[in-house]
Amino acid sequence: MAVVDPRFVGHRHTLRLALTDPRFPAAAVEGALTAQPAARAALEHAAARIPVGAGSAHLTDVLTGTLTDALDRADVGLQRIEPGTLVAAVPLTPATREEAREAVAAVDEEAVRLRSAVKSRDGFFTTHCISPYSRYLARWCARRGLTPNQVTTASLLTALIAAGCAATGTRGGFVAAGVLLLLSFVLDCTDGQLARYSLQYSTMGAWLDATFDRAKEYAYYAGLALGAARGGDDVWALALGAMILQTCRHVVDFSFNEANHDATANTSPTAALSDRLDGVGWTVWARRMIVLPIGERWALIAVLTACTTPRIVFSVLLIGCALAACYTTAGRVLRSLTRRARRTDRAARALADLADTGAVAELIARPMRGRGRTGSFLAPAMAFLAAAVLLVAVVFADHPASWLTVGLACCAALLTGAAVARPLKGALDWLVPPFLRVAEYVTILVLAARSGAHGALPAAFGLVAAVAYHHYDAVYRIRGGSGAPPRWLVRAAGGSEGRILVVTVLAAALSPSDFPLALAVLAGVLGLLVLVESIRFWVRAAKTGAPAVHDEGEPA
Repeated sequence: MAVVDPRFVGHRHTLRLALTDPRFPAAAVEGALTAQPAARAALEHAAARIPVGAGSAHLTDVLTGTLTDALDRADVGLQRIEPGTLVAAVPLTPATREEAREAVAAVDEEAVRLRSAVKSRDGFFTTHCISPYSRYLARWCARRGLTPNQVTTASLLTALIAAGCAATGTRGGFVAAGVLLLLSFVLDCTDGQLARYSLQYSTMGAWLDATFDRAKEYAYYAGLALGAARGGDDVWALALGAMILQTCRHVVDFSFNEANHDATANTSPTAALSDRLDGVGWTVWARRMIVLPIGERWALIAVLTACTTPRIVFSVLLIGCALAACYTTAGRVLRSLTRRARRTDRAARALADLADTGAVAELIARPMRGRGRTGSFLAPAMAFLAAAVLLVAVVFADHPASWLTVGLACCAALLTGAAVARPLKGALDWLVPPFLRVAEYVTILVLAARSGAHGALPAAFGLVAAVAYHHYDAVYRIRGGSGAPPRWLVRAAGGSEGRILVVTVLAAALSPSDFPLALAVLAGVLGLLVLVESIRFWVRAAKTGAPAVHDEGEPA
């Protein structure tokens, strides 16, 4: 439902922003407003309350303004559009109408629309090497009726072909893989720019964009590992390590952001220093590059693939991502310690969902609820001990595939239950999900690597990929305001502590030759379970008119 003043003078794109952007329940610019189904009742109520007759001309002369103010007071999520250099006006005299028309003619609307299609905050490589021409590709796609989801799918297919080229293990295949990976990234930038250019936002599109980014990168890792194996070099451990490191970096980002999403407190000195550094030109780009965002990371992978070997690609990637992880995590720990935030129940619930604990941890945590002080450092300490106890055993034990490791996994499950027994509202409680992810992923990696069995590491790669998809899916549901995956799915997937117990039991009970098959079967069952439920959920969300969202890309 839209209301437009017939005297409106302005650029057509301002009307697009106010009337066709599906992300907001209601949106308004001077002279025009729109209400999605969620806000239509409020709009009808506001219109019915406007008096008619003598003394009401000041309310009806600029009706859109009166209705906009009423929707604002109704708190329906009204978005007031800021036109910027574009023009949106309701001139009431011939002179002001002529001035408004001159202002419209003085602005290149298409140039503004193209600039606004590019994210305002992006990495150096994306900003200076991709966006200057990908925005024109986005316009070309828009004029031919292509949708962002179609471009996203094309980007995925291009990356999968790149992975296939890398899997050939030949120099020509590696060169082609590097070129195609960069082309895939160009298309990845284009789909978001197309969505902004044509205002084609959707819940399904945001999910596909975010999910396919992970699928593309990790499929490419697998392709490189296969290509290296063809040349006689086994780098599956490095490929799995790179996937684990990158996934854990994302978990740190997601957990920190969710913990502080709606926190209220004084600004920390660390955050204030960061804001001051953002005011110095060269430090802005240096700080964006040092975290190795997706543009820099994919460019690095592409160039190294074409020029070197898969082992060098993964070695450089691991070193770079490790340094970036240390930098970002240290900064966030300092912010958390110096910013005494009061975190909400919503943030605590999001962190508990990201922890992904199952029935075993629930059983352990139940008698502990209500005991101890919420907001202390107990939860991250327990999560850290759970990871440390387990990883020391599997890394340094002479025979990690033993029942002793199973017993230590039970101890880790007890500590995990203690970590999530109280609401996660402490300053460092956002570290609980990353600690649990490290414990689970690295345990699978080390047990597979130390088994010495042929095919164990590729099977472990598949298992970690399936679990990581489950964790990313939880993040995207929470980001979209749909809540975490249902508890039945979390319990069926075992939770982090349950999966660790299953893997350690399989390692202890089976022979090294049978262990890879068991990991592969577990990966297949788990992957099928979470993928089917994820697709069912997102398809239903798209059909039921869930609020349209747009993923602005990973923070690191």
